[in-house]
Amino acid sequence: MESTILTIKDFNFYYGDAQVLKNINLTIFNNRVTAIMGPSGCGKTTLIRAINRMHELVGNARSEGIIELDGENILNMDSIYVRRKIGMVFQSPNPFPTMSIYDNVIAGYKLNGTRLNSSEKDKIVEESLEKAALWKEVKDKLHKKGTFLSGGQQQRLCIARALAMKPEILLLDEPTSALDPIATTHIEELISELKNYVTMILVTHNIAQAARISDYSVFLYLGELIEYGKTKDLFTTPKDKRTEEYLTGKFG
Repeated sequence: MESTILTIKDFNFYYGDAQVLKNINLTIFNNRVTAIMGPSGCGKTTLIRAINRMHELVGNARSEGIIELDGENILNMDSIYVRRKIGMVFQSPNPFPTMSIYDNVIAGYKLNGTRLNSSEKDKIVEESLEKAALWKEVKDKLHKKGTFLSGGQQQRLCIARALAMKPEILLLDEPTSALDPIATTHIEELISELKNYVTMILVTHNIAQAARISDYSVFLYLGELIEYGKTKDLFTTPKDKRTEEYLTGKFG
């Protein structure tokens, strides 16, 4: 039996007068990968930014409805607390350029003013880099700048930085779109392993990627949730003609 971690109810989102998301209802299951697909401009990134309240950093954005994490509405919680519980990894790798690999991993604690002793820091850095499948590659270079790493390694460092805060959910906004095919394969393998530790919501333009690594898939179109279900079912027997047309490349 699947257990629910996040529930979105009657959620609407606006930038000024423009409605970007319309009446979204969605259940996210624990320790699963849920892919959000749809053509450009359909609201995919807006939806995941709303899930950790990143949209509040932009002017004239407003939302209606409920997003519940473990049964509590995140829209009523402290936004810093929400972002600790729901981490995010962006499209392009973005390690802090002035920081070492080590300091990048524990940056969240510094930014939140959380004091850690040396052994606590060492433990978090090693565990997070291990989970991100990067420890063996960087353990002798921890005090070099994160920007010295390859693109794929930088993205795994950003995943380690997000995991260091021990989030319940990790949002991934097209995490492989700036990477070459080999680095992309490494990240996809990593995502498949990480669901043992964390629930993931993945925005992707890459339909084949969604098919390969997600357990559940969402199809958004023009701000509406058209179809949601187990990835295998959605890809083999979509219920809505628009889903079928998108998956077969008729538009997108």
